[in-house]
Amino acid sequence: MLRHKGFSLKALAASCLLCAATLSSYATAATSVNLSYNGAPDPDKNAVHVFATHLKSLVEEKTNGQIELVLYPNSMLGTEEERMEQTMTSPSLNIASFAGVSPLVDEVFVSATPFLFENFDSARAFFDEGQYWQAISAKLKERAGVDMLAVVEEGGFLAFTNNKRPIHSPADFEGLRFRAMDPSQVALYEAFGASGTPIPWTEVYMSLRTGVADGQMNPPMYIILGSLYEVQQYLTLANIKYSMQFLVGNSALMESLDDTTRAAFLEAVAEATAAARTHNEAQVESRIAFLAEKGMEVIRPSTEDMEAFRSIGQPAFLTWLHERGIDPQLIEMALEDAKALAK
Repeated sequence: MLRHKGFSLKALAASCLLCAATLSSYATAATSVNLSYNGAPDPDKNAVHVFATHLKSLVEEKTNGQIELVLYPNSMLGTEEERMEQTMTSPSLNIASFAGVSPLVDEVFVSATPFLFENFDSARAFFDEGQYWQAISAKLKERAGVDMLAVVEEGGFLAFTNNKRPIHSPADFEGLRFRAMDPSQVALYEAFGASGTPIPWTEVYMSLRTGVADGQMNPPMYIILGSLYEVQQYLTLANIKYSMQFLVGNSALMESLDDTTRAAFLEAVAEATAAARTHNEAQVESRIAFLAEKGMEVIRPSTEDMEAFRSIGQPAFLTWLHERGIDPQLIEMALEDAKALAK
C-alpha cells in the first residue's frame, strides 16, 4: 500500500523496471491501455465519465488506433491507493482524487486551499499556467514515475450539504459531523466548529442515511451522482474550492511512445479537457435547479457570509498546511499564482 511520505519506491523498483522493459516496443504496435476512475458510467450524472469517454474517442482517432483506451469506471480496479499503485507499476492511466495523489505528493493539498479562486477562469489559469502546479507535476514524476497529464474538472465548485439545519455562515457548523474526503477537509470543518471523519465515496450515502455523518461537501454533480439529495436537506453554495481530479499516467508508458504518437495523445488530452470545462460550466445552474426540484433547500450565502467563510477557513487551512510540514515556499508560490492569474 502507498504510505504518506514514507512509501518506498525501492519496493516498486523491480516492477517499474519490468514495466519499462515491456514497453520498449509500444510505439510500433497497437496498444490497449486501462483508464480507471470513480463513479458510475452515467453521462447524465458523472462528468468524469463524460471526460473519459470523450478522451477514449479522441485518443483512438488522433493516434490512428495505435492506442485504445479500456475504461474501468466505478472504481472497478480498486481503491484510490490500489489504482495509483497500478499506475506506478503498469502501463496504465488513472483519474485520481486527492486521496490518490496526496500519499505521493503531500504538497498537492495546497491546491485545495479553500476560497483560493473567485471563478472558473481563475482556477483554470492556476493549473494551466502557474509555477506551483508545474512544481507539483515534477514532484509526482520524480517520486513515483507518474506523469500529471491533466486536471479534470468535476462539475463546479464544492458546496456544503447537511440534513440538520440551513448553513448560512460559519457559526451554523457548530456541533455538526461531516464526511471528509481527506485530512484537508477535516481541517476545514474543524475551523468552522464542526468535526470531520474520512469516509470513502462508496460509503457516503449510507453514512449520511444512518447518521454516521450529518453532512458532506461536493459539487452539485456528485450530489446528484450519489443521490445524496435523498439523505440531505440543505445545500449551501459557498464555492469552497474548485472541484477537480487528476488524469495521471505511467511515465514509462508515455516515454515509450514515439514523438508523433505522444503528441497526438497529448493533443487528445488537451481537447478532452477543454470540452469538459465547457460542458461542466454550462451544467452548474441546471444541476442546482435539479437538486431544488428534488426537495433540497438551496442557500446562497450573502457577500458578508462568504467573507466570513473565507476569513476563517482559509487562514485555518494555511495553518494546517504549515503544521503538516508543507514547504512554505510552495504555499507562497501557490498564493502568488492565484493572485497573479486571477481573471
